[in-house]
Amino acid sequence: MEISAGTDPFELFQTWFDEAVTAEINDPDAIALASVNADGMPSVRMVLLRQWSEDGFLFFTNYQSRKSGELLATGKAAFCMHWKSLRKQVRVTGQVGKATAAQSDAYFNSRGRGSQIGAWASAQSQPLGSRAELMAQVEAHDKKFPDAVTRPPHWGGFCLVPEEIEFWADGEHRLHDRFRFTRADSGWDIQRLNP
Repeated sequence: MEISAGTDPFELFQTWFDEAVTAEINDPDAIALASVNADGMPSVRMVLLRQWSEDGFLFFTNYQSRKSGELLATGKAAFCMHWKSLRKQVRVTGQVGKATAAQSDAYFNSRGRGSQIGAWASAQSQPLGSRAELMAQVEAHDKKFPDAVTRPPHWGGFCLVPEEIEFWADGEHRLHDRFRFTRADSGWDIQRLNP
C-alpha cells in the first residue's frame, strides 16, 4: 500500500503520532536523541518528546547533563522515532536551542511532584556513590518544598527546529515508502526516496 506525504510534515507527524498513541504499548513519544561532542563523537539516548508545533520539537532535561552540554556546544541534534507496532519511523535533524523559560515552566508545572523533586535531586550524568545518596537528596528536597515545587534553574527544555524531516513506512519485500521534507525559503521541498 502506497502512502502519501501531503505538503505539511507537522500534519503528517500528528497523524502518525495519533496512530501510535493507540497502537504502542509504552511511550509512543519516545525518541532516540543524538548529539555530538567537541571531538565529533556521537552519543544517543532515549528521551520523551513532549510538545511540537511548526516552531519545532520540544523535550526537557537537566541543563547540566552530558546531552545538554553537547547540544549547547554545537547547536545541532537529530532524533529518530520508531513505532514498531505501526512499522513506521520519523527522523528529524536540525538546529537546537533552549526552550523559553515560559515553555519550561509550563511543562515543569504539569509534571507530578515526584518528577519535580527528582529534577532537583539528580545531578544528571554525574557519578553517584550509591542509590542511598540519591534517595537522601530526594528526601531533602521533598522537605525543602513542602508545597509547590519551583523549576530548578538547571532544568528546562530544548527546541529542535527541523531542517529535514523524513517519514518511513515499512513496505512489502523491503520496498518501503520514504519521504523527505527539507526546509526551504517558501516552505518545504518534498522528495520521495528510494527504500
